[in-house]
Amino acid sequence: MSTSVSRTPRGKSVRLRAAAALLSMVAATSLAACGSESEGSRTKEGFGTISVQYPSIKDEGFAGDFYAADKGYYEEAGFEEVNGVSGPDTGVATLLSGKVEVAISDAISVGSAIAEQEAPLKIIGATLQKNPFTILSLAGRGDIASPADLKGKKIGVQDSNVNVFKAILAANGLEEKKDKITVVPVELDPTPLMKGQVDGFMADLTNEAITVELAGHEVTSLPYADHGVPYVAGTYTVTDQYLAENRELLKALLTAEIKGWTDAFKATPDDVAEVVSTHFEEAARDSDGLEASFGELDPARTKRGLEESQKLISTPETEKNGLFTISDTLEQQTVESLAAAGWEVSVEELFDTSIIEEIYEENPELKAYQK
Repeated sequence: MSTSVSRTPRGKSVRLRAAAALLSMVAATSLAACGSESEGSRTKEGFGTISVQYPSIKDEGFAGDFYAADKGYYEEAGFEEVNGVSGPDTGVATLLSGKVEVAISDAISVGSAIAEQEAPLKIIGATLQKNPFTILSLAGRGDIASPADLKGKKIGVQDSNVNVFKAILAANGLEEKKDKITVVPVELDPTPLMKGQVDGFMADLTNEAITVELAGHEVTSLPYADHGVPYVAGTYTVTDQYLAENRELLKALLTAEIKGWTDAFKATPDDVAEVVSTHFEEAARDSDGLEASFGELDPARTKRGLEESQKLISTPETEKNGLFTISDTLEQQTVESLAAAGWEVSVEELFDTSIIEEIYEENPELKAYQK
Protein backbone atom coordinates (compact mmCIF):
# COMPACT_ATOMS: atom_id res chain seq x y z
CA MET A 1 0.00 0.00 0.00
CA SER A 2 1.33 3.38 -0.94
CA THR A 3 0.17 6.93 -1.43
CA SER A 4 1.71 9.26 -3.97
CA VAL A 5 2.65 12.64 -2.59
CA SER A 6 2.64 15.87 -4.26
CA ARG A 7 -11.08 29.36 -6.67
CA THR A 8 -17.65 37.12 -11.89
CA PRO A 9 -20.85 35.93 -10.83
CA ARG A 10 -22.97 35.93 -13.95
CA GLY A 11 -26.63 35.49 -14.76
CA LYS A 12 -28.65 32.56 -16.00
CA SER A 13 -28.19 33.39 -19.69
CA VAL A 14 -24.44 33.11 -19.28
CA ARG A 15 -24.86 29.85 -17.40
CA LEU A 16 -26.83 28.44 -20.31
CA ARG A 17 -24.16 29.45 -22.79
CA ALA A 18 -21.43 28.09 -20.53
CA ALA A 19 -23.28 24.79 -20.23
CA ALA A 20 -22.49 24.04 -23.84
CA ALA A 21 -18.82 24.62 -23.17
CA LEU A 22 -18.99 22.05 -20.41
CA LEU A 23 -20.38 19.28 -22.62
CA SER A 24 -16.95 18.15 -23.70
CA MET A 25 -15.76 18.09 -20.09
CA VAL A 26 -18.80 16.11 -18.99
CA ALA A 27 -18.28 13.73 -21.87
CA ALA A 28 -14.69 13.25 -20.76
CA THR A 29 -15.93 12.61 -17.24
CA SER A 30 -18.38 10.02 -18.55
CA LEU A 31 -15.64 8.25 -20.46
CA ALA A 32 -13.35 8.35 -17.44
CA ALA A 33 -16.10 6.89 -15.27
CA CYS A 34 -16.78 4.13 -17.77
CA GLY A 35 -13.09 3.42 -18.11
CA SER A 36 -12.69 3.07 -14.37
CA GLU A 37 -15.81 0.99 -13.80
CA SER A 38 -13.78 -1.86 -12.31
CA GLU A 39 -12.35 0.62 -9.80
CA GLY A 40 -15.73 2.11 -8.91
CA SER A 41 -17.53 -1.19 -8.32
CA ARG A 42 -16.34 -3.35 -5.47
CA THR A 43 -14.96 -6.62 -6.79
CA LYS A 44 -12.84 -9.30 -5.20
CA GLU A 45 -9.84 -7.29 -6.40
CA GLY A 46 -11.11 -4.19 -4.56
CA PHE A 47 -11.38 -0.63 -5.84
CA GLY A 48 -7.96 -0.35 -7.45
CA THR A 49 -6.36 3.10 -7.65
CA ILE A 50 -8.07 6.47 -7.43
CA SER A 51 -6.71 10.03 -7.49
CA VAL A 52 -7.63 12.81 -5.07
CA GLN A 53 -6.86 16.43 -5.97
CA TYR A 54 -5.45 18.40 -3.05
CA PRO A 55 -5.97 22.19 -2.93
CA SER A 56 -2.39 22.84 -1.82
CA ILE A 57 0.93 21.20 -1.11
CA LYS A 58 1.11 18.09 1.04
CA ASP A 59 1.39 19.54 4.51
CA GLU A 60 -0.29 19.06 7.89
CA GLY A 61 -3.67 19.92 6.34
CA PHE A 62 -3.72 16.34 5.02
CA ALA A 63 -2.39 14.58 8.10
CA GLY A 64 -5.44 12.33 8.20
CA ASP A 65 -4.77 11.15 4.65
CA PHE A 66 -1.18 10.32 5.54
CA TYR A 67 -2.24 8.29 8.57
CA ALA A 68 -4.87 6.49 6.47
CA ALA A 69 -2.07 5.43 4.10
CA ASP A 70 0.50 4.54 6.76
CA LYS A 71 -1.92 2.60 8.98
CA GLY A 72 -3.30 0.60 6.06
CA TYR A 73 -6.82 2.03 6.21
CA TYR A 74 -6.93 2.60 2.45
CA GLU A 75 -5.76 -0.93 1.83
CA GLU A 76 -8.22 -2.28 4.38
CA ALA A 77 -10.99 -0.37 2.57
CA GLY A 78 -10.10 -2.06 -0.72
CA PHE A 79 -7.80 0.43 -2.44
CA GLU A 80 -4.55 -0.49 -4.09
CA GLU A 81 -3.51 3.15 -3.97
CA VAL A 82 -5.01 6.55 -3.16
CA ASN A 83 -2.97 9.03 -5.16
CA GLY A 84 -2.97 12.49 -3.56
CA VAL A 85 -2.24 15.11 -6.23
CA SER A 86 -0.57 18.30 -4.98
CA GLY A 87 -2.15 21.71 -5.57
CA PRO A 88 -2.71 24.58 -5.68
CA ASP A 89 -5.88 23.56 -7.52
CA THR A 90 -9.60 23.93 -6.77
CA GLY A 91 -10.22 20.51 -8.32
CA VAL A 92 -13.21 21.71 -10.39
CA ALA A 93 -11.58 21.39 -13.81
CA THR A 94 -9.74 18.19 -12.93
CA LEU A 95 -12.97 16.58 -11.76
CA LEU A 96 -14.92 17.62 -14.84
CA SER A 97 -12.17 16.42 -17.17
CA GLY A 98 -11.96 13.05 -15.41
CA LYS A 99 -8.33 13.51 -14.37
CA VAL A 100 -9.21 12.80 -10.73
CA GLU A 101 -12.09 10.99 -9.10
CA VAL A 102 -12.31 13.11 -5.94
CA ALA A 103 -11.22 16.66 -5.09
CA ILE A 104 -10.71 18.29 -1.72
CA SER A 105 -11.98 21.76 -2.59
CA ASP A 106 -14.13 24.51 -1.05
CA ALA A 107 -17.77 25.56 -1.30
CA ILE A 108 -17.07 28.81 -3.15
CA SER A 109 -15.14 27.13 -5.95
CA VAL A 110 -17.69 24.34 -6.28
CA GLY A 111 -20.78 26.52 -5.78
CA SER A 112 -19.66 29.17 -8.26
CA ALA A 113 -19.03 26.48 -10.89
CA ILE A 114 -22.53 25.09 -10.33
CA ALA A 115 -24.16 28.54 -10.45
CA GLU A 116 -22.18 29.89 -13.42
CA GLN A 117 -21.73 26.79 -15.54
CA GLU A 118 -24.25 24.24 -14.24
CA ALA A 119 -21.28 22.05 -13.38
CA PRO A 120 -22.49 18.59 -12.29
CA LEU A 121 -20.71 18.52 -8.91
CA LYS A 122 -21.64 17.61 -5.34
CA ILE A 123 -20.02 18.12 -1.95
CA ILE A 124 -20.33 14.89 0.01
CA GLY A 125 -18.44 15.87 3.17
CA ALA A 126 -16.28 18.64 4.63
CA THR A 127 -13.05 18.46 6.59
CA LEU A 128 -13.17 22.10 7.67
CA GLN A 129 -16.36 23.26 9.34
CA LYS A 130 -15.09 26.84 9.20
CA ASN A 131 -13.17 28.00 6.16
CA PRO A 132 -9.54 29.04 6.80
CA PHE A 133 -9.25 31.91 4.34
CA THR A 134 -8.15 35.37 5.37
CA ILE A 135 -6.69 38.56 3.96
CA LEU A 136 -3.37 38.85 5.72
CA SER A 137 -1.56 42.15 6.16
CA LEU A 138 1.33 43.48 8.21
CA ALA A 139 0.57 45.51 11.31
CA GLY A 140 1.72 49.07 10.81
CA ARG A 141 1.73 48.70 7.03
CA GLY A 142 -1.41 47.27 5.41
CA ASP A 143 -3.47 46.94 8.59
CA ILE A 144 -6.48 45.43 6.81
CA ALA A 145 -8.77 44.72 9.76
CA SER A 146 -12.15 45.28 8.08
CA PRO A 147 -13.53 44.90 4.53
CA ALA A 148 -13.53 48.70 4.18
CA ASP A 149 -9.76 48.65 4.71
CA LEU A 150 -9.41 46.81 1.37
CA LYS A 151 -10.20 50.03 -0.51
CA GLY A 152 -7.24 51.40 -2.42
CA LYS A 153 -5.06 48.42 -1.54
CA LYS A 154 -2.99 46.00 -3.60
CA ILE A 155 -3.95 42.45 -2.71
CA GLY A 156 -1.96 39.37 -3.68
CA VAL A 157 -4.31 36.62 -4.86
CA GLN A 158 -3.43 33.17 -6.23
CA ASP A 159 -5.10 32.07 -9.47
CA SER A 160 -6.85 29.23 -7.66
CA ASN A 161 -8.34 31.69 -5.13
CA VAL A 162 -9.71 34.37 -7.48
CA ASN A 163 -13.37 33.37 -6.95
CA VAL A 164 -12.89 33.18 -3.20
CA PHE A 165 -11.49 36.71 -3.15
CA LYS A 166 -14.39 37.95 -5.31
CA ALA A 167 -16.75 36.42 -2.75
CA ILE A 168 -15.56 38.55 0.16
CA LEU A 169 -15.68 41.67 -2.01
CA ALA A 170 -19.22 40.98 -3.21
CA ALA A 171 -20.46 39.96 0.25
CA ASN A 172 -19.30 43.34 1.59
CA GLY A 173 -20.46 45.50 -1.32
CA LEU A 174 -16.98 46.13 -2.70
CA GLU A 175 -15.80 46.24 -6.33
CA GLU A 176 -12.26 46.14 -7.62
CA LYS A 177 -12.56 49.10 -10.00
CA LYS A 178 -14.91 51.29 -7.99
CA ASP A 179 -12.97 50.84 -4.75
CA LYS A 180 -9.55 50.94 -6.42
CA ILE A 181 -8.61 47.45 -5.26
CA THR A 182 -5.74 46.06 -7.30
CA VAL A 183 -5.39 42.29 -7.56
CA VAL A 184 -1.79 41.18 -7.93
CA PRO A 185 -1.21 37.58 -9.10
CA VAL A 186 0.95 35.69 -6.59
CA GLU A 187 1.91 32.15 -5.70
CA LEU A 188 1.49 30.48 -2.30
CA ASP A 189 4.73 31.97 -0.98
CA PRO A 190 3.85 35.09 1.12
CA THR A 191 7.23 36.77 0.43
CA PRO A 192 5.55 39.55 -1.62
CA LEU A 193 3.66 40.57 1.53
CA MET A 194 6.72 40.49 3.73
CA LYS A 195 8.69 42.54 1.19
CA GLY A 196 5.94 45.16 0.93
CA GLN A 197 5.12 44.40 -2.71
CA VAL A 198 1.43 44.01 -1.78
CA ASP A 199 -0.65 45.49 1.05
CA GLY A 200 -2.60 42.31 1.67
CA PHE A 201 -2.27 38.65 0.81
CA MET A 202 -4.89 35.98 0.27
CA ALA A 203 -3.83 33.48 2.90
CA ASP A 204 -4.79 30.41 4.85
CA LEU A 205 -4.96 30.73 8.64
CA THR A 206 -3.40 27.29 8.92
CA ASN A 207 -0.58 27.94 6.49
CA GLU A 208 0.75 31.24 5.11
CA ALA A 209 -0.49 33.21 8.14
CA ILE A 210 1.70 31.07 10.36
CA THR A 211 4.65 31.36 7.99
CA VAL A 212 4.56 35.16 8.17
CA GLU A 213 4.24 35.21 11.95
CA LEU A 214 7.13 32.79 12.43
CA ALA A 215 9.23 35.02 10.17
CA GLY A 216 8.94 37.66 12.90
CA HIS A 217 6.14 39.85 11.52
CA GLU A 218 3.19 41.15 13.51
CA VAL A 219 0.12 40.57 11.37
CA THR A 220 -3.44 41.81 10.97
CA SER A 221 -6.00 39.30 9.74
CA LEU A 222 -9.37 39.62 8.00
CA PRO A 223 -10.95 36.14 8.27
CA TYR A 224 -13.58 35.39 5.65
CA ALA A 225 -15.75 33.40 8.05
CA ASP A 226 -16.11 36.42 10.36
CA HIS A 227 -16.85 38.93 7.59
CA GLY A 228 -19.85 37.73 5.63
CA VAL A 229 -18.49 34.56 4.04
CA PRO A 230 -18.94 31.59 6.41
CA TYR A 231 -18.82 28.34 4.47
CA VAL A 232 -17.35 24.86 4.57
CA ALA A 233 -13.95 24.08 3.08
CA GLY A 234 -11.74 21.07 2.65
CA THR A 235 -14.77 19.63 0.90
CA TYR A 236 -14.81 16.13 -0.55
CA THR A 237 -16.26 16.83 -3.98
CA VAL A 238 -17.21 14.53 -6.86
CA THR A 239 -19.19 14.68 -10.09
CA ASP A 240 -22.86 13.73 -9.97
CA GLN A 241 -22.20 10.75 -12.22
CA TYR A 242 -19.31 9.46 -10.14
CA LEU A 243 -21.42 9.77 -6.99
CA ALA A 244 -24.29 7.83 -8.56
CA GLU A 245 -22.04 5.03 -9.84
CA ASN A 246 -19.51 4.71 -6.99
CA ARG A 247 -21.28 5.06 -3.67
CA GLU A 248 -19.59 2.06 -2.08
CA LEU A 249 -16.16 3.26 -3.19
CA LEU A 250 -16.79 6.72 -1.74
CA LYS A 251 -18.11 5.26 1.49
CA ALA A 252 -14.98 3.15 1.79
CA LEU A 253 -12.74 6.16 1.06
CA LEU A 254 -14.42 8.45 3.58
CA THR A 255 -14.38 5.73 6.22
CA ALA A 256 -10.63 5.33 5.76
CA GLU A 257 -10.18 9.12 5.92
CA ILE A 258 -12.19 9.32 9.15
CA LYS A 259 -10.00 6.64 10.70
CA GLY A 260 -6.87 8.46 9.54
CA TRP A 261 -7.97 11.79 10.99
CA THR A 262 -8.97 10.07 14.22
CA ASP A 263 -5.39 8.82 14.55
CA ALA A 264 -4.09 12.33 13.79
CA PHE A 265 -6.25 13.81 16.54
CA LYS A 266 -5.15 11.20 19.06
CA ALA A 267 -1.43 11.26 18.23
CA THR A 268 1.07 13.62 19.84
CA PRO A 269 2.00 16.76 17.89
CA ASP A 270 5.55 15.44 17.51
CA ASP A 271 4.32 12.19 15.99
CA VAL A 272 2.02 14.00 13.55
CA ALA A 273 4.83 16.36 12.53
CA GLU A 274 7.06 13.39 11.75
CA VAL A 275 4.40 11.69 9.64
CA VAL A 276 3.69 14.93 7.72
CA SER A 277 7.40 15.56 7.17
CA THR A 278 7.88 12.08 5.73
CA HIS A 279 5.10 12.50 3.18
CA PHE A 280 6.19 16.03 2.32
CA GLU A 281 9.72 14.82 1.65
CA GLU A 282 8.39 12.05 -0.59
CA ALA A 283 6.48 14.67 -2.56
CA ALA A 284 9.53 16.92 -2.76
CA ARG A 285 11.49 14.09 -4.37
CA ASP A 286 8.86 13.90 -7.10
CA SER A 287 10.09 16.07 -9.97
CA ASP A 288 6.52 17.26 -10.52
CA GLY A 289 5.92 18.12 -6.88
CA LEU A 290 5.61 21.78 -5.90
CA GLU A 291 6.89 20.78 -2.49
CA ALA A 292 10.44 20.68 -3.87
CA SER A 293 10.47 24.49 -4.07
CA PHE A 294 9.56 24.94 -0.40
CA GLY A 295 12.61 23.36 1.24
CA GLU A 296 12.22 21.42 4.46
CA LEU A 297 9.21 21.69 6.73
CA ASP A 298 9.77 23.44 10.06
CA PRO A 299 8.46 21.10 12.79
CA ALA A 300 7.33 24.05 14.93
CA ARG A 301 5.39 25.50 12.02
CA THR A 302 3.89 22.10 11.19
CA LYS A 303 2.64 21.69 14.75
CA ARG A 304 1.18 25.20 14.75
CA GLY A 305 -0.55 24.47 11.45
CA LEU A 306 -2.02 21.27 12.80
CA GLU A 307 -3.26 23.07 15.91
CA GLU A 308 -4.99 25.73 13.81
CA SER A 309 -6.41 23.11 11.42
CA GLN A 310 -7.90 21.11 14.25
CA LYS A 311 -9.70 24.23 15.51
CA LEU A 312 -11.45 24.44 12.13
CA ILE A 313 -12.07 20.69 11.82
CA SER A 314 -13.38 19.94 15.30
CA THR A 315 -16.47 21.81 16.50
CA PRO A 316 -19.30 21.04 18.93
CA GLU A 317 -21.27 19.77 15.93
CA THR A 318 -18.57 17.32 14.78
CA GLU A 319 -18.09 16.17 18.38
CA LYS A 320 -21.77 15.23 18.33
CA ASN A 321 -22.19 14.05 14.74
CA GLY A 322 -18.72 12.96 13.60
CA LEU A 323 -15.93 14.23 11.35
CA PHE A 324 -16.79 15.50 7.85
CA THR A 325 -20.49 15.91 8.69
CA ILE A 326 -22.22 19.13 7.62
CA SER A 327 -25.18 20.32 9.67
CA ASP A 328 -28.33 21.73 8.09
CA THR A 329 -27.44 25.11 9.60
CA LEU A 330 -23.96 25.07 8.07
CA GLU A 331 -25.33 24.02 4.68
CA GLN A 332 -27.72 26.99 4.78
CA GLN A 333 -24.98 29.41 5.87
CA THR A 334 -22.85 28.19 2.99
CA VAL A 335 -25.48 28.79 0.30
CA GLU A 336 -26.25 32.19 1.89
CA SER A 337 -22.55 33.06 1.63
CA LEU A 338 -22.64 32.13 -2.05
CA ALA A 339 -25.80 34.19 -2.58
CA ALA A 340 -24.21 37.21 -0.89
CA ALA A 341 -21.39 36.92 -3.40
CA GLY A 342 -23.83 36.70 -6.33
CA TRP A 343 -24.00 32.94 -6.88
CA GLU A 344 -27.48 31.43 -6.52
CA VAL A 345 -27.37 27.73 -5.70
CA SER A 346 -29.63 25.60 -3.51
CA VAL A 347 -28.60 23.27 -0.71
CA GLU A 348 -29.78 20.34 -2.83
CA GLU A 349 -27.69 21.44 -5.82
CA LEU A 350 -24.53 21.83 -3.74
CA PHE A 351 -24.66 19.06 -1.14
CA ASP A 352 -25.35 15.34 -0.90
CA THR A 353 -24.32 14.14 2.56
CA SER A 354 -26.16 10.83 2.39
CA ILE A 355 -22.93 8.79 2.28
CA ILE A 356 -21.40 10.36 5.37
CA GLU A 357 -24.72 9.90 7.17
CA GLU A 358 -24.78 6.22 6.19
CA ILE A 359 -21.24 5.75 7.50
CA TYR A 360 -22.15 6.96 10.99
CA GLU A 361 -25.47 5.13 11.02
CA GLU A 362 -23.60 1.89 10.32
CA ASN A 363 -20.50 2.70 12.40
CA PRO A 364 -21.47 5.06 15.25
CA GLU A 365 -18.21 4.27 17.04
CA LEU A 366 -16.38 6.32 14.40
CA LYS A 367 -17.79 9.47 15.98
CA ALA A 368 -15.27 9.16 18.82
CA TYR A 369 -12.32 10.84 17.14
CA GLN A 370 -10.95 12.80 20.07
CA LYS A 371 -8.42 11.69 22.69
